[in-house]
Amino acid sequence: MKNRLLLALTLSVALFGARAYAQSSTWTIDPAHSSVNFEILHMGVSHVHGAFGNVKGTVTLNEKDITKSTVSATIDTTTVSTGDAQRDTHLKTDAFFNIAKYPAMAFQATSLRRTGGKLQLIGDLTIDGVTKSVTLDLDGPAPPQKNMQGKTISGFSASGTIKRSDFGFGAKFPPPLIGDEVKFTIDVEIDKQ
Repeated sequence: MKNRLLLALTLSVALFGARAYAQSSTWTIDPAHSSVNFEILHMGVSHVHGAFGNVKGTVTLNEKDITKSTVSATIDTTTVSTGDAQRDTHLKTDAFFNIAKYPAMAFQATSLRRTGGKLQLIGDLTIDGVTKSVTLDLDGPAPPQKNMQGKTISGFSASGTIKRSDFGFGAKFPPPLIGDEVKFTIDVEIDKQ
């Protein structure tokens, strides 16, 4: 009797402890419902907008402390689209994305922090083999819900601005021909694993 009680207490503590410490969950980015949109100034007079698809990656979400969460993602540069086929072809050359050598951009989070009641995601962004730290303003994650297939999903948006010159990107086209600042928004849907 004493051994059974001890065993029951041990199992209860082990199960409760496992739940208390199971703070993280793994999610994958759904490429079909995720994209990166960008905006850049052309000739100092107009804004050119574009997008990338086929965003993939993993999010490790810490439910107890969101600032301990991590994100790792790739963005398929071969999918660049600005609504103009000639410009898109030029963007894929070695003058810009050099998709033959660098078919993807990469982002690896290094920290997540709260600033003024908002979340900021800091990480290393790699474009054309050059890696620089960037800071993104984060909106989300959205409360998890079930999709039509019964899978638990969530999502978030991140936005920021980078300088082309920091990455040596499109160096043959200096401002004001093409603006140095690139504004972008990342929208992702994530699926719980």
